[in-house]
Amino acid sequence: MQQWIAEIAYDTTSGPKKATESFYLPTVDDVRAVVTQKGGYVLSIRAHERSPLERLLARSTWWQVQLLRGIQFRATASSPGVALWKIIQAETNPRRQNILAPAREALARGLGVIDALRALNIFDHGTLAILAGSERANRLVEGIPHAIHSITQKRKNARAIMGTMGWLAFDVFSIVTSLWSGKGMVLKWFRDNPPTDPVELAKFELVVGRLGLFWDVLIYSSVAMGLFMGWCVFSYWINRGKKDWLTARIVRKIPLVGGYLRDLAFADSMSAASRMLRGLVPINETLEQSAEASSAPDVAHYWTESLIDLGRGVSLGAALDRAPLTRSERLELASLSDLGQVATVMESVSEMRAQAAKTKHSLIVWLAFALTGVFLAVAFGSAIYALTVMNVSMDSMMGGLMEGAM
Repeated sequence: MQQWIAEIAYDTTSGPKKATESFYLPTVDDVRAVVTQKGGYVLSIRAHERSPLERLLARSTWWQVQLLRGIQFRATASSPGVALWKIIQAETNPRRQNILAPAREALARGLGVIDALRALNIFDHGTLAILAGSERANRLVEGIPHAIHSITQKRKNARAIMGTMGWLAFDVFSIVTSLWSGKGMVLKWFRDNPPTDPVELAKFELVVGRLGLFWDVLIYSSVAMGLFMGWCVFSYWINRGKKDWLTARIVRKIPLVGGYLRDLAFADSMSAASRMLRGLVPINETLEQSAEASSAPDVAHYWTESLIDLGRGVSLGAALDRAPLTRSERLELASLSDLGQVATVMESVSEMRAQAAKTKHSLIVWLAFALTGVFLAVAFGSAIYALTVMNVSMDSMMGGLMEGAM
């Protein structure tokens, strides 16, 4: 399903008139069929595209929360679908009207409120899973607070990830700038102070050449690291909403980073599952929606396999007791004896995973800081080694560099 903008000509008593209308349909042919049924003639059809400002507004968690709260408030006196329709009709901001247009088209075609919210393409899989599960249990209004809590929690996780990426970017920038500026100063000093003895001069040129090559390797490797990080950020941004792609598979194979992302995914999915259960969503629907909500394949596989075992008649605790959960988490789940305990245990597992993610986040930051020091120590240590090979004192080199700087 996609939103299309069509320019249509209609025959009227006063002559042909042109109009621009939007349609929420699967293909261009479907749009042409609908226009023909209305007695119009298609002039042009294009896929609807949001402006950069509209995309930024649509991805705003504040606006998502306000939209859900509006539905919750108005649904006390009417159905959620009617509540969403009233919000759309009452909107006067042109940009927000454009963002809400797919939902208006979906509701006009008789689709449900979940289909309309999905058509907006602004909510993540986890939020939609909570709303869809609550709607199937006929408790959408009660599920909206849990969806709002999920949005705010994921906003905190996103800030943590951006903080980690920002620190890593600062480390890479520090390495590149330090090596780039230091290389010119050190090699210039060496080249300005060559020995006069022919034998020593040949040795001098060999050592300086190797030193320059070694620093080039360090500089270009750090630049490659920075480009890889930039590519990862860009790839995650353009592939938002997808569950798996090349960059995500590569990042998950990085030992510490992959574990960090897995812990965040488990914390989000366990928290979403507990909120759905507290919203009285059936357990089979909860497991199914949790699998659809997670963007990490191993986490989604966990929920899918648990749902399959539950369908075979396995007890809930045994169905949930599987890898990649830790031993302590599996002990908590295996001890389940009452369905009412499931939400509490899942919240506990979510908190443990969130704490594990915080620990890995701190470890990543400190490890990046340590690697920065090691990288720079190796670089400048190679220059000191070159001095010892050529029997030049460090004091004379520093004095020459200071004189050159002044």
